[in-house]
Amino acid sequence: MNIFEALRESHDRQRGYAKTLIKTSGDTPERVEAYKQLKAELQAHETAEERHFYIPLMEFDNGVDLSRHAIAEHHEMDEMMEELDETEMSSPAWLATAKKLSDKVHHHLKEEEQKFFQMAGKLLDDKQKEQLAGQYEKEFKAQLP
Repeated sequence: MNIFEALRESHDRQRGYAKTLIKTSGDTPERVEAYKQLKAELQAHETAEERHFYIPLMEFDNGVDLSRHAIAEHHEMDEMMEELDETEMSSPAWLATAKKLSDKVHHHLKEEEQKFFQMAGKLLDDKQKEQLAGQYEKEFKAQLP
């Protein structure tokens, strides 16, 4: 497995959790669970991805801006999750923020897969892609609650 395949597995889960989340309503067990799953997945993914994908890419001149942009988007998603944590789950504001988060997740994943992966594919050699996948997987599992 290479780093792109490893990241894509988590991306697919994120898309599913985000879709499920915005279909929930009120302060229900379904919403609590959907948010818990998305939040855990996002936080573990962001940390592992930054350490074992974006930091290595920053060693290349072409990788710096791309990495900074992606990490800034991770930060935006973290801020939205903080906002969700501080908002009453049954309020309309909660769902509005959840929808913003879902939109950001979908935008971010699409951008990564369609732009960043192509550039990173040119910067990293096959051995690096495989090593990073192993490091990413290990870190991802360690970050899960």
